[in-house]
Amino acid sequence: MALTSEQRVRRAAVKLFADKGFHGTGIRDLAQAAKLSSASLYHYMGTKEELLAGIMRECLTRLLTGAREVAAGQADPPARLAALVALHVLTHARRPAETRVVDNEVHALSAATRREIVRLRDAYEQLWAETIQDGLAEGVFHDSQPAVTRLALLEMCNGVARWYSPRGPLELDHLAIHYAMLALRMVASAESDCAAAVRAASEVVSTVWRTPL
Repeated sequence: MALTSEQRVRRAAVKLFADKGFHGTGIRDLAQAAKLSSASLYHYMGTKEELLAGIMRECLTRLLTGAREVAAGQADPPARLAALVALHVLTHARRPAETRVVDNEVHALSAATRREIVRLRDAYEQLWAETIQDGLAEGVFHDSQPAVTRLALLEMCNGVARWYSPRGPLELDHLAIHYAMLALRMVASAESDCAAAVRAASEVVSTVWRTPL
């Protein structure tokens, strides 16, 4: 199915913002990549900041939707943390450009728009914080600095978007299992069925990202 002009602009912006950054991407770059004239470009994107905010809003909404779904399916804190880690790793590996834009370009937004995007990001991270706190409360996690551990886990998973290649020797599902096991070790948890968590997360990622951005 052919992309609409708006979808072409979005796809071009995602690639350019991920590769060159928001400030390094000019209107002429966007128009050329989307195969549109510079004059007609604004009809499909508004301002450049509105385009960036729309991409980040959509990506974070999909990530948050997926995280809520996998978290709801796992009552046990170790299984829930494993599923959240798997979802994050799989999303960053399968959609590296989109997630690099979300992770790296928040600073480019104006204050009011940034607050909206940060609220979505905070809602997503809150699911991780609640999962770790539940594990601590139940005595299945052991961690004296849970907030620091949460941030360390997120940064570790974010890096997948920068280095993972499907052409490499490690299959993606095995990578997600390994990351889930690392996460459980970081909170001194007994191992859970990480393979099952990865399967559940993979199904959610495929559903959430089924349609074009």
